Amino acid sequence: MTLKVGDIISFERTFTVRDVELFLEISGDEGIHHITPDEQGRLVVQGLLTATLPTKVGGDHNVLAQTMNFEFLRPVFTGDTIICEVKIQKYERQQNNKNRTALIASFLCENQNGKEVLKGDFSGIILSSH
Repeated sequence: MTLKVGDIISFERTFTVRDVELFLEISGDEGIHHITPDEQGRLVVQGLLTATLPTKVGGDHNVLAQTMNFEFLRPVFTGDTIICEVKIQKYERQQNNKNRTALIASFLCENQNGKEVLKGDFSGIILSSH
């Protein structure tokens, strides 16, 4: 799929206790809120685990990230379903190098209750063989 300015790519993910456990093993982020359930039996999902949502677009389109900015607005808990919308702000072939396409995108992630949990933007390049 070729991207263009204005495209909105949307997807969702429900975070599980196992997701939090695996990310804890990888990241070492052992904050008490990630290992001790709250009164409803939920764990707080690591912020950087939540921040992997917009990176899916980069992976799907072979973007080599250059910058990523995140604003964490409220906690995400295990069992939450997060809907992430990524909007393409810039997508253009670089004049000095025809094999590189510059990409800038913004994103907004909301939980199943319509509450914003994460927003930000990222930039990168896509290398092509043409």
